Amino acid sequence: MSDVFLRGGLVAGHDAVCDVLLADGRIRAIVPTGIVRTPASAEVVDLDGRFIVPGLYDNHVHFTQWALLRSRLDLSGIGSTRELVVQLRRLIEARPLDVSRTLIGFGIRDGLWPDVDALHSSLLDTVLPGKPLVLISADLHGCWLNSAALAEIGLTGHPTGHLREDDCFAVLKRLDDVPNEVGDELVAGAADAAARLGVVGVVDLEMRDNLADWTRRISAGIRTLRVSFGIYTEHLEQSIRAGLRSGDIIPGTEGLLTVGPFKVITDGSLNTRTAYCYDEYEGLKGHEHSRGLLTVAPDALLALLERATSSGLTPAVHAIGDHANALALDTFERLGSGGRIEHAQLVATTDFERFARLGVVASVQPEHAMDDRDIADRYWNGRTDRAFAFETLRASGAALLLGSDAPVAPLDPWQTMAAAVSRSRDARSPWHAEQRITAEAALTASTNGYASIGVGMPADIAVTERDPLRIDASDLRGMPVAATYLAGRPTHFAL
Repeated sequence: MSDVFLRGGLVAGHDAVCDVLLADGRIRAIVPTGIVRTPASAEVVDLDGRFIVPGLYDNHVHFTQWALLRSRLDLSGIGSTRELVVQLRRLIEARPLDVSRTLIGFGIRDGLWPDVDALHSSLLDTVLPGKPLVLISADLHGCWLNSAALAEIGLTGHPTGHLREDDCFAVLKRLDDVPNEVGDELVAGAADAAARLGVVGVVDLEMRDNLADWTRRISAGIRTLRVSFGIYTEHLEQSIRAGLRSGDIIPGTEGLLTVGPFKVITDGSLNTRTAYCYDEYEGLKGHEHSRGLLTVAPDALLALLERATSSGLTPAVHAIGDHANALALDTFERLGSGGRIEHAQLVATTDFERFARLGVVASVQPEHAMDDRDIADRYWNGRTDRAFAFETLRASGAALLLGSDAPVAPLDPWQTMAAAVSRSRDARSPWHAEQRITAEAALTASTNGYASIGVGMPADIAVTERDPLRIDASDLRGMPVAATYLAGRPTHFAL
């Protein structure tokens, strides 16, 4: 791999034009342009005043599901069951169907639908009779199956065809179990698309044997991204036996694959009304799960985290509702070591300071706030001042990591940062503008802690057409990326 001499660029947030040398996988020099001779052995790239930023990370993705998304029916933006049926019939008529495979739709946000109770397996039977049909909610915590799909998984006679939480996750795992050659080809395309956005790495929290998947993929030539992979309870013991520890580099993967966190899901989601909260959800008063679902009890969670941390695995706990977050923080306090809370969407006022005090990182997904603001206003009415409260978390001293939760939101850190900085989308007024964070804070939370490039850092960088620290927050969406380098190697180049 040859050295690269980037000539005539600007470090984001600064005015002086500079030259940058990438060598041996590191940033070796940053100097005012023209004061050093171009290294004879280096490839010279003229940046012509473009901007250099640290390479971007998406700290929470489900990469296989994101890659498979392009093969599924897009059901986003639909506002009722009636509209859903019309759109499904239109899409099915326009699509040649493979009758040997389940037809899958994705993107349902039913939280505000006036007729959601009508979404039933019998209704889906009228749309696609005799062939398996599965519709997945945008938050991945709920799905609807017609009778043929229910029969295929052994649930003939299910009263509604609507599955939530663990039952839904089991269906998603079956749907994701495509032949390796099919899935890996889609993953390669999705990784290339991420590189075109300036992404150099992801934390993959897919519910699979991610070690096996990514070792195979990298060996087959997918070298576009650094991947830190999550481990779930079903793979915990085999991971411990293998001696896996968070942060370890997997041999034979060119340094691209590292062991990530041990993840436990303790509650549901807002859209599915299963996030575990102190207060009852509107319309569910008196129901068995009127405050959502706690899927892992505190003592069981503590036992899992003790087992993982004693073996060197960093815990990552999914908690969305305020009660779930409080219980997760209680567990971290009992554990006596830090980790991550994934989502932290609704946090009790007294719990914000505990993130920093306990060393718990808030791994958050700002685009969810834009997707769910109206649902939050309805179901978390009177509490949204502490919903998706990124600035309160930051100001309390908590470390922030930004991600997408793709496919729940697009794997696009520029959209993620735009949501965090503007609290707005689609020309709507900012939602709880007091929770906006600065562009610098958003960039730092999207680059594994780097606000700017520096000598000695890994040569993981992106070259952008505009300065992300000095443009309007709305302009972060659609940021043009001219080049991406991973360890000094171009993974995207459009100069």
